[in-house]
Amino acid sequence: MSTHDEEEKGRQFLELIDKQNTLQQAIVAKLTRLVIEHNWDSEHIKGELAGLVREHSDVTRKINGLES
Repeated sequence: MSTHDEEEKGRQFLELIDKQNTLQQAIVAKLTRLVIEHNWDSEHIKGELAGLVREHSDVTRKINGLES
């Protein structure tokens, strides 16, 4: 693997880690909102949370793919 390829892989890794951290913070914020508001029946919040979890899974899969 060339130095350029390794640098690109490193850049992608850092971008994905940053995105993963942002998604984790958003997931925690949504869960906190559900707990504080006692609004477990909110379809809107549950839908947002489901989307964030899916996106987090996709990012994690990409990170794991970079490592191999």
